[in-house]
Amino acid sequence: MFISISTTATAERPATDLGFLLHKHPEKVQRFSTSHGVAHVFYPEATEQQCTAALLLDIDPVALVRQGRGRGKSGSPDLALAQYVNDRPYAASSLLAVALRTVFRSAMKGSCEKLPGRADLAMPLRIALPAVPATGAGEGGGPAMVRRLFEPLGWQVDAVAVPLDEVFPEWGESRYVRVELTGELRLADALQHLYVLLPVLDGAKHYWVAPDEVDKLLAAGEGWLADHPELAVITRRYLARRWSLTRLAMERLALARLAEADDREAEELDNAVDDDQSAEDGATGAAVSDTPADDTPVSDTAAAPAPAGSPSNGNARAVETPDTEKPDAGKPDADGRPVPLAVQRRTAVLAALAETGAARVLDLGCGQGELVGDLLKDARVTEVLGVDVSSRALAAAERKLRLDRMSERQAARVRLVQGALTYTDARLKGYDAAVLSEVIEHLDLPRLPALEYAVFGAARPQTVVVTTPNVEYNVRWETLPAGHVRHSDHRFEWNRAEFAAWAERVARTYGYTVALRPVGPVDEEVGAPTQLALFRTATTDNAPEGSVTR
Repeated sequence: MFISISTTATAERPATDLGFLLHKHPEKVQRFSTSHGVAHVFYPEATEQQCTAALLLDIDPVALVRQGRGRGKSGSPDLALAQYVNDRPYAASSLLAVALRTVFRSAMKGSCEKLPGRADLAMPLRIALPAVPATGAGEGGGPAMVRRLFEPLGWQVDAVAVPLDEVFPEWGESRYVRVELTGELRLADALQHLYVLLPVLDGAKHYWVAPDEVDKLLAAGEGWLADHPELAVITRRYLARRWSLTRLAMERLALARLAEADDREAEELDNAVDDDQSAEDGATGAAVSDTPADDTPVSDTAAAPAPAGSPSNGNARAVETPDTEKPDAGKPDADGRPVPLAVQRRTAVLAALAETGAARVLDLGCGQGELVGDLLKDARVTEVLGVDVSSRALAAAERKLRLDRMSERQAARVRLVQGALTYTDARLKGYDAAVLSEVIEHLDLPRLPALEYAVFGAARPQTVVVTTPNVEYNVRWETLPAGHVRHSDHRFEWNRAEFAAWAERVARTYGYTVALRPVGPVDEEVGAPTQLALFRTATTDNAPEGSVTR
């Protein structure tokens, strides 16, 4: 198994810089033990004008089989004899990718203490691979597949199929391709490309694919994988077509894209619940809700200050207030038990949607899917699209709704997708209604206009239902100190006048009418704990543009 990496001199630097970047001295032949064989590194040429580093990986196929690798799910699909007589010692596969990482680990990280800053610069590179397996399995193979994988990354690709026998060309082509890549790239990027794409071309991992392979893929693919046109193929084949790992990788990539677009850390967006709640939900890392449905305040030590300039609360923080949505927040049901405010909210939302006759509904910020589940119980609702930025919340919603156990007809009515509500999304267009239940208060105020345009301007459903806490009612929570919000992730909480002013402005700007309603028990002094706005396009009910009813 052989690979060579060559470079030429530039006006600024000699070609022998390659030795410093690879951390391997050109005047030495070096030997490294890997998990599947012995790797030899040497330099066929090393002058100031041209330098070539070669890696020869000597694989022992017998030892590979005895280690339990190279057969079954983890490796070669060939028959028993082929476990000993196979292409593993010769064809560039996942075993070579592992060797590259083992031998050139520092170079892959882009570190070079002896030439500071050199590793951050692009350099002319030529990479030669005499034999690369390029199997298709329904996804296309051969030279065309090599080009599809490498050309979008800035490589010029010379890929030629190797004939089965040069003496007998009529036998046709083998599944192997002779590959030469040329381009101006950072050496670290080039090695990361090879580390990911060699196993993808081979279509088989020759060792057990554990969940940590997702972390390796995302680390090596940082900066290029998410935007690659063959993202789905790369992810699926790199993870040996393990569906659960492939879905996890795609979700994490989508979250990373959203976080980058919003100039935030992915953990800030995927902070649905803490680890204890996730464990109780039945799976490690699964979120219960990205927008807390019950407004239950959390401890002061875990809370973060709300952004400066938030109305009503300044830099208020939430403190622990148990059972805030029980007797004092809810009216009793038929058995005399208090109805949680979260249930009353969903009931009010469903009633508002029923008034409009909406059949296709968006649940924006769907969390763990409680409202989605209630919507599916209504036969008048033909389609529900749940959207949330948190992949963990969506995974929890999928489990809670038992999507995998739904009948085909029922499952066709619901979809859960990942998305950020502050960006326009073509998937949200064409729906009758959208619901933003306890969502807007989780946004920083400067981001709120972006959500307004994405929902009311771009998606523009005929009906939009918005609910948010009424900060005036907070004085009725006996264990919630004055000046504190109901949840640590609330960036603001509006009083009734502030919510009305916002609703009127949005209605006027985007051509809706709006009706404001209380949700929960109404106090004569401070109103209801939750406030609801029902927006309808002005043409829907022939009301004057931007009119308001209360």
